[in-house]
Amino acid sequence: MDRGTVGSAHRGRLLVEVRKADTSAVVTPAGELDHHTADLLREPLESCLADGYSRLVVDCSRLEFCDSTGLNVLLGARLKAEAAGGGVHLAGMLPVVARVFEITGAEAVFTVHETLDAALGD
Repeated sequence: MDRGTVGSAHRGRLLVEVRKADTSAVVTPAGELDHHTADLLREPLESCLADGYSRLVVDCSRLEFCDSTGLNVLLGARLKAEAAGGGVHLAGMLPVVARVFEITGAEAVFTVHETLDAALGD
């Protein structure tokens, strides 16, 4: 049963949009990224890499929650993007999501930008 709480199994809690911007793929997850929704982000990230986009910009401005499974999806994408000569750039993280990256030390392995425009301009 989904009561709108963290950890509920309702897959509609994460929507992912993808668009191309020059040499980057911009992936925008909106909602909660966790064990139940991780594949909804993993699949478009891997699809972008398969399509030849090795520079992935993840617009986190609409991401309300991220657990360790979600973090692992982003770390996996980073490894694949770097192997292809690119990387994963994170933009516009809300404080609750930024805290997960800070606590785990993951912020040190990603390029983090305040805004999407800054990430696209880098």
